[in-house]
Amino acid sequence: MKILKITVVFLLGFSVIAAPANEPPSSSLLPASSDMKITTFFATETGESRFREIEIPFNIRRDDGFGHTLLLSNAYGSPNVQFVELPQGMAQDWHNAPARQLVTVLSGVIEVETTDGVTRQWRVGDVFLPADVTGRGHRTRCIGGAVRLLFAPLPDGFDLDRWSN
Repeated sequence: MKILKITVVFLLGFSVIAAPANEPPSSSLLPASSDMKITTFFATETGESRFREIEIPFNIRRDDGFGHTLLLSNAYGSPNVQFVELPQGMAQDWHNAPARQLVTVLSGVIEVETTDGVTRQWRVGDVFLPADVTGRGHRTRCIGGAVRLLFAPLPDGFDLDRWSN
């Protein structure tokens, strides 16, 4: 039996802009900012969960060798990247995130509710960061069908504020 080594590479925050053949995309279609906003949810000092927006700057420039300048975020090494499928109709009651991790929605719609009753939904291409590994946690629901996700845990001791600045 052959074991395949799979390397997962994903780019966060890049958009594909459609333009007619042999015509460059209009600059008005390009993003106004090179930062990407994602939502994190975390445990407060009293154990309640709350949402917070963070910005991931694309502050590293790299020439691709073909005349394009790529914008990259700060990198990090994930200890355990996984694909996960949540079943249709799944509704989890209060629970903690298994790890602080970037979650990318590959298919479907996922909804999270924090203890203050606020809910948010993410769709294909959206990224969020569950970080409420303590406290009361959050509720999770699949909306309209199964949901496929990519989990990329943050390493122990990862400084989110330093990475996102």
